[in-house]
Amino acid sequence: MTTAPAQSYRYVLMETDGPIAYVTMNRPEKRNALSVDHMQELIACFTAIGERQDVAVVILRGNGPAFCSGHDLREMVGGDPAFYRHVFDVCTRLMETIQGIPQPVIAQVHGIATAAGCQLVATCDLVVAAEDARFATPGVKIGLFCSTPMVALSRVVGQKKALEMLLTGEPISASEAQAAGLVNRVVPADRLADETRALAEKIAAASGFVVGIGKQAFYRQLEMAQPQAYAYAKEVMSLNALAADAQEGMCAFLEKRVPEWKNR
Repeated sequence: MTTAPAQSYRYVLMETDGPIAYVTMNRPEKRNALSVDHMQELIACFTAIGERQDVAVVILRGNGPAFCSGHDLREMVGGDPAFYRHVFDVCTRLMETIQGIPQPVIAQVHGIATAAGCQLVATCDLVVAAEDARFATPGVKIGLFCSTPMVALSRVVGQKKALEMLLTGEPISASEAQAAGLVNRVVPADRLADETRALAEKIAAASGFVVGIGKQAFYRQLEMAQPQAYAYAKEVMSLNALAADAQEGMCAFLEKRVPEWKNR
């Protein structure tokens, strides 16, 4: 792998291996708690990746015993309204950045993903979890309801399950998370890295240009009524059909050969 310069980030490691970038949250002693500085570094890292044409897929993971334990509560005590608004504004920008970059982001989850860490999982485009991973929105237990994690969670998990998680704060298993739609795949812990990589490689085999079009269109149409969604999607697909990679892909299929992507 190639690694970004060490001085770039304090709490984040960024490496690339071929077309796949690895973004690693690196506060193991804090279970990768999301301090403001940590979130700002993640925003900067994902933004930089989004501008790279040599990266097709991003894998987000955490060093240490946990994927991410949520906001850094030591930083949260004793603040004023302006500070709290700033914290949640930065958090929102992080989530929007992850969904806004053209590359799909896969969460590689081990240990726990709680509160804003669970929000991070729900925000990522795809999720691979170890069998022993756990997911929770436990804010209600400490008097701080997980209102911002609720936004991401309620968009990927059914209403009843989302409310159960939010109202009880109890963790759910990886298999429950998969059944609820929060997780795509559950794998043995010793296969987590390999299985996540395999999924990334499948996506990276496609045209990055076309994948980026599809990811953007997916999130834009979600909140539209069906007639508007179809109107938007047919325009996106019409313009996509004009792209060099669409023409190449269709010709390759008809000629029974492997396409040669030009990412345009």
